[in-house]
Amino acid sequence: MKTFHATAIPETLAEIVDPKHSCLVVWDVQNALVGRVFDQDSYVARLAPFVAELRAKLPVAYTLITPLPPAFQGAWNTYSAMRRMGVSDPAQLKPFLVPGTPAYQVPEALAPQPQDLVLPKSSPNLFLGTRFEMLMRLRGIQTLIFTGIATEMGIESSARDAGARGFFPVVVSDGVSSMDQAAHDRSLLNLAKTAIVADMAAIRAALA
Repeated sequence: MKTFHATAIPETLAEIVDPKHSCLVVWDVQNALVGRVFDQDSYVARLAPFVAELRAKLPVAYTLITPLPPAFQGAWNTYSAMRRMGVSDPAQLKPFLVPGTPAYQVPEALAPQPQDLVLPKSSPNLFLGTRFEMLMRLRGIQTLIFTGIATEMGIESSARDAGARGFFPVVVSDGVSSMDQAAHDRSLLNLAKTAIVADMAAIRAALA
């Protein structure tokens, strides 16, 4: 740890992910998405014990994609959904991640616990339309450790914004996934330049 202009600057991964000032983010790990990631056969089994281990040491925050009513989605969101779903008429869009449905839920092995923070949100950015930043500041959180789906979408945009807001963004390379492995791989390369990218083993060692 170094001090610069009265500010403590962490140097090692252990200092950066110190449980006293870190929070684990489990981003959009919902059944509808888990069933589509490129490593769906192993993803939940790999992530569940990691989340449980970190929960014993630091706070955990879950995000859940919770779409707005269609009349409030906005043109860009509707256009994006049409492109993603391969339809030319917005009336053909099917309901997506409806609260209360199995598709909306987190897999049982990864289910949030009573002490966890659960944030419904409609944006691919952790800070837009949520009280997340305020809640983290109140807890004295400095580091956000990102896991979840999808790497090149909400993970990358939220990690970049976290850094812009003064948080230390840490992306767990084998704790994030995507429907597109090539996009996932490119995103991790990008994030290595704008955030801290480390695998579960490195995080575990740093927290030991």
